[in-house]
Amino acid sequence: MKKNKHTAKHYLWGNNCHGWHLVKQPELSIIQEEMAPNTSEVRHYHQHSRQFFFILCGEATIEVNGRRQVLRAHEGLEILPGQTHQVFNESQQNIEFIVVSQPPSHEDKILCD
Repeated sequence: MKKNKHTAKHYLWGNNCHGWHLVKQPELSIIQEEMAPNTSEVRHYHQHSRQFFFILCGEATIEVNGRRQVLRAHEGLEILPGQTHQVFNESQQNIEFIVVSQPPSHEDKILCD
């Protein structure tokens, strides 16, 4: 069955950010996300989940273990279990990206102070 953000289950997160579950299985999660300008997620880590962020359009800033990197369209970054991370949209345009998590990360999210 084809999946895209128009047919997948939608949810809101953060401050006016969107997510669409393209794959939601016990062993794998693939989500397309969209962040509005000047938004961010909370700094956190996962004990078990390994993630891969892949930018579809726009420019995202990802902080991993205190080091910031800018990712542009068609660039990606792997986040290992235990690495603190946070995604920012510091631009004036929406950004869209794919997040692959194995195992799924929603139940494995630990917020940092």
